[in-house]
Amino acid sequence: MPLMSWRRRLTESRSRCDRRGWPDVADGTLSNVGVSALQATAGMAADAAGLRKEPPMLFNDRTDAGRKLAQALERYKNDHVVVLALPRGGVQVATEIARYLDAPLDLLLVRKIGVPMHPELAMGAIVDGLEPIVVRNEHVLRLADVPESSFEDAQRREWEEIERRRRRYLGLSPHQEVFGRIVVIVDDGIATGATMMAAIRALRQRKPSKIVVAVPVAPLEALAQLNQAADETVCLSTPAFFEAIGAYYQDFRQLSDDDVIALIQSVPARP
Repeated sequence: MPLMSWRRRLTESRSRCDRRGWPDVADGTLSNVGVSALQATAGMAADAAGLRKEPPMLFNDRTDAGRKLAQALERYKNDHVVVLALPRGGVQVATEIARYLDAPLDLLLVRKIGVPMHPELAMGAIVDGLEPIVVRNEHVLRLADVPESSFEDAQRREWEEIERRRRRYLGLSPHQEVFGRIVVIVDDGIATGATMMAAIRALRQRKPSKIVVAVPVAPLEALAQLNQAADETVCLSTPAFFEAIGAYYQDFRQLSDDDVIALIQSVPARP
């Protein structure tokens, strides 16, 4: 297929990919492609139905958000819980939750697998674990006519990057075992939900007893998708017209790798 032809088809079908939970994913951040339109539609529908949403909650910083979110998860305080953070921002939130629940903290590293020559478009994702877990976007793979060898090459490169980051953040620390345990996946907010969706789909293969998604703020549209994938979602604020995640924090400065390492080391190691 000529390059321009399949690029046009990808562009035309992109909104369909987004609705299936596959907007762009890169380094734990999410593309806002199509989000504004979805929010406007949802907002008009809510107005027409006479629904009222609470005003958005403003957090001082990620630590403040983590403490408030931890209280909403109090019922899990005496359960066999593992807290998994999506770096980098999710680590600061998850640290407070792990301390409050007296639970072990680990990272869940997710990398987009981009289409060759068009890496901004996700043809899959690879997720950290005892063994790499790959989630494929068959719709994009078919549309872009990506050879299996190209997919495997891209998958290998992203896995090498995950391993590099895990060594940087955690050294030789082993992965927390999640089989048969309640897992709480934490981020500092959700825009489209693509990273979280990939994390959930991959984590299912490790057979936890329950998957709980916990975030301070998210749009209703993304939560609706995640509700179908996770066993439970806990979200403190669902603004009617969602802006960038940072708009709901007074202090949303970016964390460095050193910040992430210090936060992880501040939580006592637990089995």
